[in-house]
Formats: sequence, structure tokens, C-alpha cells
Amino acid sequence: MSIEIVVKLNEQDLEHFRSAMRKIYSAKSDMDDKTIINHAQETINEIRQSDAPEYIQERIGSLEALIGMLTNSHWKIPPQDRPRILETLAYFTEVNDLIPDELPGLGYLDDAFMIDIACQDFKDELEAYRDFCVYRVTQAQQNGRDISKTEGTEWLEHRRKQINLKKYLSTKKLQF
Repeated sequence: MSIEIVVKLNEQDLEHFRSAMRKIYSAKSDMDDKTIINHAQETINEIRQSDAPEYIQERIGSLEALIGMLTNSHWKIPPQDRPRILETLAYFTEVNDLIPDELPGLGYLDDAFMIDIACQDFKDELEAYRDFCVYRVTQAQQNGRDISKTEGTEWLEHRRKQINLKKYLSTKKLQF
């Protein structure tokens, strides 16, 4: 038997979690981006091979997409977004965070919250990145080219304009 629990976090709650992410990221300030990303990938591999709870296993794909946004040479992430994603990865790799990861059944619960918060914060960018990956694979297959040689620059520029327009419109109140 499984059970679904819905947790609503208000802005104050979200800020509490974001603050915890920033604190852990600051504590790892001696690590460069590549080290944090590699550690996150290692942690993902460990979790995939473990009996970690389903609620964390099902979020690993989103975490991998966030890593892809940082590491894909064709996807140019806006500079202001990079540290926020690295904060999520640094938190995810920290064993002694808000809920220590060794605590059976619950240890990754806070990590799941952090992943969900980051995915919500980067909702449009994640969707665009996933679409970009599909576009590149499709273009490579249609043109018989290696995916690494399929950039998708024009597609990416168009999609970024869509995202920026959506963000702009979301900050404006429509007046009729």
C-alpha cells in the first residue's frame, strides 16, 4: 500500500529551504563547479543502485536534467541561474543536511523538497532544456549526423525568447 502526501509550502517555508541550500553551498565554497557536479553524479549513481525510497528515485531524472543544463556545451545557461542550480546539487550531496541521509525512510525527504523547489524555480527552463535535447536528437537522426555536431542554435534562441516573454508577462498584470 502506498500513500500520497501533499505538502504546501508558503514563501517563508520556501525561503527557509533556499537558505539551507545557500548555507551548504557556501560551506562547500572550496569546491569548484565541476567537483560539485561530479559529486552529484556519483551520489545519483549510488542512489540508483541502492534501495533508496521511491520518492527520491523518481526525482533523480529531474536532478540529471539540472546537471545537463549546467554541463551541456550547446545549452548556455544564464549566468545568474548557475549558482542556484549548484546550490541544489551541493545540498543533495550533503549527507548531514536538515534530515541526515542515513535516517532510514526519511533521510532523503528534505533532498526531495529541495529538488522539487529547484524544479519549480526552473520550470520553464527545464521544459525548454528537455525539448532542446529532444530537438537535437531528432535533428541528428533526420540528418544522419552525430548529436554532438547538432547545435540547435536558432531553435534555442527562439525558445529563450519565448521563456523571457513568458517571464515578462507573468510579472505584468493584464488590464482590460
